Formats: sequence, C-alpha cells, structure tokens
Amino acid sequence: MTINRETVMSSRSAVRFAASALVLSSLLPPVAAQAPAGKGDLWESTSQSSMNMGGMSMPMPPQTQRLCAAKTWKRPPVASNQDQNCTTSDFAIAGPRVTWTSVCTGQMAMTGKGDITRQGSDAYRGTVQYAFAEGTMTVAISGRKVGECDNPQ
Repeated sequence: MTINRETVMSSRSAVRFAASALVLSSLLPPVAAQAPAGKGDLWESTSQSSMNMGGMSMPMPPQTQRLCAAKTWKRPPVASNQDQNCTTSDFAIAGPRVTWTSVCTGQMAMTGKGDITRQGSDAYRGTVQYAFAEGTMTVAISGRKVGECDNPQ
C-alpha cells in the first residue's frame, strides 16, 4: 500500500474531527421541566455521533453520562465548549419540542441545528445536525430522568 501526503492529511483531519466530535457529543446535557431554583434534575444522557466525510461514514461509540440540569430551560440542552467558541440562536420551546441553531467558530468551524422531543416529563430523544468544511456530523441523543440533584448546570 502506498501512503501519500494527501492520505496522511486526510487521516489527520479525520482524527482531529473524531476527537472534536467526541468532545461535542459528551457536552449534551438533558432537557428539564419547571421547578424552583437550587435543585435540578439528574439525567442519564446517552449520545452517539456519526460523521460523514468524503462519502465515508464514521460512527463513534455511544457515551453515557449523568448530568445535573436546571429544571427551567432558558437555553438549549447543550453545554458550551469554550474550545469550539459556539453561540446559540433561535432557541424555542413549542410543546414537547425544543429547537435551536448553533454557530461554532473555534478550531473546527461548524454550524448546527438541534431538535429534541420530550417524551413525558422523564425522557427525551433527538438529534443535533452539524455541518463543517470536511463533511457533516449527526449526534443522536436520548435521556431519562433518574432523580434530583443540587447545583444544576
């Protein structure tokens, strides 16, 4: 097999993108219902990213984490990643559906659209679709409320 400069550069881009995807997908806290400040809902959130670069699909392993989220939403269910320098706009809640748009200007510039649907008061499911110069990434997210917590994010 012959390895040329283009193959090495393409592989480096894929690795850099995969690392960024893992960071982004690990920063997806869950949706929350209304309640007094101070207490939050403890959610178990699972995210799985799949990248498409140059016609090649690269699924990432799912990640599950427990997160303490505010009971009243005033922003989308995505934690900020300072390295990506993301801003959010068009945040909206319409019944059980939550949507938003993100623009990231960090090392890997990208735009994204999030869409999550609550399934009752204790679960949610949705996706965040990102587009960047080398391709696209879809992050599938699901969560379930597992209790209460202090100091919500």
